[in-house]
Amino acid sequence: MSVCARHKVSEAVLAGIRRGAPSWPVLIGLLLLAIFLILAIFAPLISPYDPWEPGKPFLPPSGTHPFGTNDIGQDIFSELVYGTRISLFVGFFAAFVSVAVGTLVGLFSGYLRGAADEVLMGATDIVLIIPALPLMIILAAHTSPSIWNIIIVIGALWWTSTARVVRSRVLQLREMPFVESARGLGAGDAYIVFRHILPNTLQVILAKFILAVAGAMLTEASLSFLGLGDPLQKSWGMMLNYAFSRGGFINGYWWWYLPPGICISLAVLSFVLIGFGLEEREQKAMMPSQL
Repeated sequence: MSVCARHKVSEAVLAGIRRGAPSWPVLIGLLLLAIFLILAIFAPLISPYDPWEPGKPFLPPSGTHPFGTNDIGQDIFSELVYGTRISLFVGFFAAFVSVAVGTLVGLFSGYLRGAADEVLMGATDIVLIIPALPLMIILAAHTSPSIWNIIIVIGALWWTSTARVVRSRVLQLREMPFVESARGLGAGDAYIVFRHILPNTLQVILAKFILAVAGAMLTEASLSFLGLGDPLQKSWGMMLNYAFSRGGFINGYWWWYLPPGICISLAVLSFVLIGFGLEEREQKAMMPSQL
């Protein structure tokens, strides 16, 4: 092999590695997510105290209590660690519900087209124009305070963007030769949708799921801050609610409200970085130059 040919092969290999390697925003997002997952999984080992155990109130940060204590003496660092579990739990499950509903709507709307498409997209447009957060507040206020109710409320109103993105992808895939071949061989609509079209939309669905987790965590924190969360669970949003309603903001107890606010921001940022990275990668893969 000539030197020129070897050089071209090396450039091709390096280009493939660069395309396959995650970008630095994705790496930062994965690092932040890994930290929060470690906190959630190993909360009993990392937390120095029982988050429900009372003690001396309003202690500032110290060696004994790294983030101080709240109004009834509960260790804020321990609350923060255990709150990671609830915030991530709500984020993942609410995102799963919303993405599952949006995926089904988008799949059948894009594949069936015609009257089914008009009905499904009409329903999507109706839900889309409804102000989501005010409606979530109303629904959460009229249901019992529960983590599962928050998950259902968020999931029932956050599926519209996923449905639209999946539908646009399905409209492209349904005209592909492999779909026409399957249809010509007598395959049914359900078989084609779930066996051939769904696997080719997974990267789009994954990107929407990651972004939906970020949105669900932010929405849960907003609802909990407004007092609509589950008071029996430790979450970052409920920590902010108690800090606001029990004098933490007014009296300048920054160690009470800053840590959960920073954690919410960093957790949402991690999912946004990963989600945008996946979307950018999908867009590059769909470019003609990559085909």
